Amino acid sequence: MSSSKLITIFVVLDIGIALGIVYGWVIDPVQFTNVTPDLLREDYRVDYVLMTAEAYQNDFDPDAAARRLALLGSDSPASFVASALEYASRNAFTQDEIQALQNLLTAMQTYQPGPDQIP
Repeated sequence: MSSSKLITIFVVLDIGIALGIVYGWVIDPVQFTNVTPDLLREDYRVDYVLMTAEAYQNDFDPDAAARRLALLGSDSPASFVASALEYASRNAFTQDEIQALQNLLTAMQTYQPGPDQIP
């Protein structure tokens, strides 16, 4: 194969890739609407639980924390926090973050919703 044919192939490939990127990012990008936290990837779900734990550190409101965690699915709030704590331990989160998750886990293990509250 001659070098001019190889150059032509690479130029055409580059143009095709550039057009694909322009179409996908500018002309018709994917737009997610009404997406709930239960569709998040594991690391983002853990970040969501960590943000809930940090909010709990500020207000000590187990009802609000349970409502936030209920957005992740039908499992118990404590199970979401336990899996987040396990992930945090495996991935070298800071000691403050692990402590916040541990505090939230303790609160969710002892949490009992009132009769008028659904987590």
